[in-house]
Amino acid sequence: MAQYRLPADLIPVSYNITLWPRLRPSPNNGLYIFTGHSTVKFECVKETAFILIHSNKLIYSTLENTYIASLSASDGGSPPSITKSWLQPETQYLVIHLSAELTPNRTYELYTEFAGELADDLEGFYRSEYEEDGVKKIVATSQMHPTHARKTFPCFDEPAMKAVFHITLIHPAGTVALSNGMEIDIMNFTMDGEAVTRTNFEPTKKMSSYLLAIIVSDYTHIRSTQGDTLIRIWARRKAIEQGQGSYALNVTGPILDFFQSYYNISYPLSKSDQIALPDFYFGAMENWGLVTYRETNLLYDPVTSSNRNKETTATIIAHELAHMWFGNLVTLRWWNEVWLNEGFASYVSYLGADYAEPTWNVKDLIVLDDVQKVMAVDALTSSHPLSSKEDSIILPNQITEQFDTISYSKGAAVLRMMSDFLSEPVFVQGLSSYLNHFSYNNTAGEDLWDHLQMAVKANDVSLPEPVNIIMNRWVHQMGFPLITINTKYGIVSQKHFLLDPDSTVMVESPYNYEWIIPIRGMKKGVVQRDIWWLRGKEAKNSFMHTQLSWVLANVNVTGYYRVHYDSGNWESLFLQLCTDHQEYVKELVTPLYLYFKEMTSNWAHVPEGHTDQYNQANAIQTACKTGLTECHNLTTGWFKQWMDNPQHNPIPPNLRSAVYCSAMAEGDVEEWNFAMLQYKIAPVASEASKLMAALACTNNTQLLGRYLYYSLNPAMIRKQDASFVITSVASNTMGQSLAWDFVREQWFYMFTQYGVGSFSFASIISGVTARLSTPAELQQLEEFVDEHSAVGFGSATQAVKQALERTRANIKWLQLNKEYILDWLNSMIKKH
Repeated sequence: MAQYRLPADLIPVSYNITLWPRLRPSPNNGLYIFTGHSTVKFECVKETAFILIHSNKLIYSTLENTYIASLSASDGGSPPSITKSWLQPETQYLVIHLSAELTPNRTYELYTEFAGELADDLEGFYRSEYEEDGVKKIVATSQMHPTHARKTFPCFDEPAMKAVFHITLIHPAGTVALSNGMEIDIMNFTMDGEAVTRTNFEPTKKMSSYLLAIIVSDYTHIRSTQGDTLIRIWARRKAIEQGQGSYALNVTGPILDFFQSYYNISYPLSKSDQIALPDFYFGAMENWGLVTYRETNLLYDPVTSSNRNKETTATIIAHELAHMWFGNLVTLRWWNEVWLNEGFASYVSYLGADYAEPTWNVKDLIVLDDVQKVMAVDALTSSHPLSSKEDSIILPNQITEQFDTISYSKGAAVLRMMSDFLSEPVFVQGLSSYLNHFSYNNTAGEDLWDHLQMAVKANDVSLPEPVNIIMNRWVHQMGFPLITINTKYGIVSQKHFLLDPDSTVMVESPYNYEWIIPIRGMKKGVVQRDIWWLRGKEAKNSFMHTQLSWVLANVNVTGYYRVHYDSGNWESLFLQLCTDHQEYVKELVTPLYLYFKEMTSNWAHVPEGHTDQYNQANAIQTACKTGLTECHNLTTGWFKQWMDNPQHNPIPPNLRSAVYCSAMAEGDVEEWNFAMLQYKIAPVASEASKLMAALACTNNTQLLGRYLYYSLNPAMIRKQDASFVITSVASNTMGQSLAWDFVREQWFYMFTQYGVGSFSFASIISGVTARLSTPAELQQLEEFVDEHSAVGFGSATQAVKQALERTRANIKWLQLNKEYILDWLNSMIKKH
């Protein structure tokens, strides 16, 4: 088998890299390109006659020695000569064969000159385009994570191969260059007859190659300082002039302060740059000192953006800044433990955002946005454990596949559970010890458990087993338990929860799908003081034993599991709910709609509470979806006012997503074309995003079909947004079969040509198959899988398995419950 992992013979020390991106197409072939040269200094730790260094899609110049690289010894001595050099595209290596072996403990320097395409593929060093005042502008920007630094310069492109990067950028005069370090020397001169600027940057800290960032643009910025740290927000000039960067600037300082205090370690860098990009694959990327974002996630416009946009900006900034320590300062050794990096940042992002916006109660939203969401995937037999064996994650596609909802959301849920059973102060003490001990180095997950165990011991925390023994069961086996409590006898039991209880689990677990489970209960409104641990299949718990009152387990949903009770306790809980929340339970959508109408003086004001603002939008969305005439009149009336006067949008920002969708569903071609035009000219990314989602709400199948084909035309829909458009159409009942047919028809083209690097194939597969629920649709899915098995599904491989399982479960569920639910609905209709 081909060797994809770097041998341990050589370790990089530093890179000296100069890059020159051309922001105009080449007259020869019409391509945008970049050129560069690089010197990598590395230490030999084990004698070898080969140098293997990652390289992908780079074209090398032949040097004076007639090879594409030259080698020198750092101490001035004579290194072995190069006898042969070649590229291995499959494993993405530049291979150099030497006349003799390199000597251990000596350092060498490898020099190369190269060129690459500045493509629009959102990988490595790439180009992003936008229009400002009728002029097309080009941004040269980067996405090195996880395996794309090698597409920019030859490098030891694995997270454990940390080094110091010395970066120089040559760029057109009048443009701005940014990188991880601060600009320290800027010089204007002429090169090849062109006026250019050369910007040198301070050396980076010792870091992984995937954290490098390089950007050349016509952007401007706003700035502030927090202690000794310079904070800058970069964006398109118009966006900055309109104040769209101000909110990000205002929350960044407090969030940085929070994490410095939380980790008990000062921010390690001199500056914190954050930049909004028109074209970007991920939501954001934690490049050390230069964090990149989609525009929708960093920019907030007080006039047009909603409270959801504001919350998104705060939580994503907190997520990325959390990585400045956990992930960047201390980095996991390999991609098989991605969950610890991303799950941790997802969990503490709620803490950081809560510190910046304490009135929002944002910490409560993790239950909805992460815990419940991921349980739907983790209840499948085609789910996977948080951590994988290191040798099972080798190929770039396998690495990309690790960045899924299991890693982010289950990771966050499990770490939140651990923080609860350890207590937050003990959790933070162990975390700080871990980060201090391993600063500028790499770790495995076990290292964190060791430091948390030290904190447990120091604080005399009582646990049934050491931290690693408890956590291994949550990390190394997929799924989660269903806790069943029989309050009549006080018996508590556990079993692996599955969407289809009759499905066969093919993946063996070293723990036989049993967990060591922390349970916090409540009885008669009083929360149990100490956590009770379930350690086997079944045990007796006197607290859970009751016949006169109700018991509630998993208070605040801090445990990553579901709970089921005997029928008597369910009845008691239901009665308690009706007693305490009778008005809320009785209210159906019409009274809720009228309640918010009255509360906001006929929609003229914004409710004060953050969740009230959400519920106001929910009331309109649900009322319109369920056919409330007054709601339709409101939304179509507002939209008509906007169409009559496009310069003035009367729709409140918090309600726009709901109103736009309702107006599209009620309207037809005229409304849809107007929304498409407004999408194309929207000056604020979050506004464009709302319109993009709403365009998929139309009930006109011709328009939905047209919209699907727009997703393959970058002049209509940016490549970064194509996956979203396809899945949005699929979520519309009128568009589901259209989207499914479209993906089956276009898959080969999208997967092999158009969408490579820019499409989220896993989300496309999940989105278009979510509603499949008939034997005929299952057959279509199976035929689709067979047809494309030769090409494969890359980063969507796991999603395909999950789609097959989910479809079979949907069919079974409908067969069991369809008639029963129809009868129940009909009886409810007759009652009303």
